Amino acid sequence: MLFLFLFFLLKIHAVELDTISGSQFLTDGDTLVSPTGIFKLGFFQPGSSENKYLGIWYNKIPVTTVVWVANRNQPLTTSNHVLKIGYPGVLVLYNNLTTIWSSNMTTTTSGNVTAELRDTGNLVLIDQNKKVVWQSFDYPTDTLLPGMKLGNDYSRGLVWNLTSWKSNQDPGLGQFSYVPNTHGYPESEIQQGAVVKFRGSPWKNQRFIGNAEFGKNIIITFSAVITEKVVSFGYNSDNTSFLPRLTMNSSGKLETLVWLEGAKKWLAAYTFPFDVCDAYGTCGSYGVCSIDVIQQSCSCLDEKRFVPRDKRSWDANDWSGGCIRRIPLDCKKGSDGFVKYSVSKLPETASSWFNMNTSLEGCKAKCLNNCTCIAYANPDATLQGCVLWFNDLIDIRLYSPSNINKATDIFIRMASSEIVDQSNSKKKGGTKIKIILIVTIPLFLLIV
Repeated sequence: MLFLFLFFLLKIHAVELDTISGSQFLTDGDTLVSPTGIFKLGFFQPGSSENKYLGIWYNKIPVTTVVWVANRNQPLTTSNHVLKIGYPGVLVLYNNLTTIWSSNMTTTTSGNVTAELRDTGNLVLIDQNKKVVWQSFDYPTDTLLPGMKLGNDYSRGLVWNLTSWKSNQDPGLGQFSYVPNTHGYPESEIQQGAVVKFRGSPWKNQRFIGNAEFGKNIIITFSAVITEKVVSFGYNSDNTSFLPRLTMNSSGKLETLVWLEGAKKWLAAYTFPFDVCDAYGTCGSYGVCSIDVIQQSCSCLDEKRFVPRDKRSWDANDWSGGCIRRIPLDCKKGSDGFVKYSVSKLPETASSWFNMNTSLEGCKAKCLNNCTCIAYANPDATLQGCVLWFNDLIDIRLYSPSNINKATDIFIRMASSEIVDQSNSKKKGGTKIKIILIVTIPLFLLIV
């Protein structure tokens, strides 16, 4: 402690470091820069706030854009702060000789570690064997960068989610979060406190290629990992000059942003919730939402096979009751079958069952042999997999015909007479199912 006190007295000039070690400190005005200068770590003041925080931001972008904050709820109020390697090999932030923040270690080390900032924006602690023993990517704040993950690492007890700042002036924990829901097949949600405001699609692998709007060839690869030890979803950019980021902002919006070098600004490529139809479960069970020129409206998934649960309330634009089957199921007779629908967002999967080793035919057999099974699907056409639903289907959106190639098929259980009707209608030109048009911008569509 005496050494730190003398260090504060002797400190005169700010320095730019490439590592933090047992003999190298980071104090007010100092910065730690990644190898090619993409990111910088140091102390910053948000907006007009007098408080200071330890954070990581883009180094070469003129608009200060912070992507990670260490001491979110414990601001620094004086200039007597230092970031150093402490015992036993942890990164520690002191203010007036008081510990404000330290890295959580999931592995033991000898204490001989160094801290580096990588060009990915990841702050890492490396031991003498070059093994990463701690990384900031495991503790995201409000931003998901390429290479980061959303989800759970059960083996290490980690949950990766995003939490908004309180405001543009305060990076403390805000009221909005973008969190993984892994109770059934994994998906993600925007929550305000404990209330679900928006639900994203179930996770799957996908590759997005190009968009002339951004003036360059863009390739984004989305990847989902679903094992007993890790359930995660993330993305990567094949073009290192392309800077995308996903941010949960303080107003409750999940934004995907791209840096436009020519305009020197961030472009919001997509924002969720996008419209009132993105509100969670707005049309109830088996209901779908549309936006027309005048107002929001809901309809039943298939107006031939489903009817409003409460017709009077439905006609009064109270759609919370949702829809029910026109003809009830009669599983005990063994005559039920399935009708296929192509949807842009599968129903909520929180109460679903899934197995990634089951084929679609095997999935059908499992659902057919279980009278409580309502529907089945393979959420990711690039892999083998099976998801079964056992409750009323909620929060569904449909593609327009022009985007039907991007849809996911779901097979919904129906009474035998409905299956016969489907066969007859095909001979007459096909079943008329109301399709809901969604305004789409392709970049990052599948991450949510």
